[in-house]
Amino acid sequence: MYLKRPATGLFFCLFYLASYFTNKYVLSVLKFTYPTLFQGWQTLVGGFLLHVSWKLGWVEISYSSRSEVLTWLPASVVFVGIIYAGSRALSRLQTTLLKICSVLFLLIAAGCLPLFDMQFDPDGYLWALVHLICVGVYKVIHKLWKTSSLSDLDQQYINYVFSVVLLASASHPAGDLFSALDFPFLYFYRFHSSCCASGLLGFFLMLHTVKLKNITSSWQYAAWNFVAKVTTAGLSPLVFGMTVNTPTICCLLLGGLGEALLVYTERMGT
Repeated sequence: MYLKRPATGLFFCLFYLASYFTNKYVLSVLKFTYPTLFQGWQTLVGGFLLHVSWKLGWVEISYSSRSEVLTWLPASVVFVGIIYAGSRALSRLQTTLLKICSVLFLLIAAGCLPLFDMQFDPDGYLWALVHLICVGVYKVIHKLWKTSSLSDLDQQYINYVFSVVLLASASHPAGDLFSALDFPFLYFYRFHSSCCASGLLGFFLMLHTVKLKNITSSWQYAAWNFVAKVTTAGLSPLVFGMTVNTPTICCLLLGGLGEALLVYTERMGT
């Protein structure tokens, strides 16, 4: 398969892989399971860097009207649900293939994987389901807003600001604010460096995602997304401890096949 814009696509895959692994390391290896704080930190860094990039003229963000911003807020609420639920699921699960449920193969893979997962965790799969639903709702809202004057960066900027405010407000009621003080690696350099890396990598992944979407066709973007996901899913068991069996591997392969079929149908326009 010939893929356009190889440099941008490869950077997208690189940041996708690095961002996923860094987040996974903090959430599941170090076990920093306080998503209001972790996701709040990531959106704060992303929003700050996006604001600085805008002021320096590196990216373009339009001055949107208050009515457009208010209309986009429901999508921002769903965005918070995506990152919060994704964080909860990532701290317990080893694969992100459950995010995809657009075709039958993916539905079968997602439905069978919990039955054969030797490290089954019901809470992890519950949050994965919530994450999946939020992703679907967000995509629907995004499609309905195609005629809006808000660009992808405008929307992401609003998402960042809203997420920081909401997550910061929820950190105390959720119990994360004070519970994090007992985190055993709170003063370790590897925790600090991983958190800094997660914020930076998330920001660069967002920029390259927006850039790749703008300079490629929908099927080309889907193809690069497929490469990034397969690479990440394939390397994840080698980096993180994961107990697998034959049915689990079959589920993952079936999910990969379903993702490949999505790319093919996107290219054919069906």
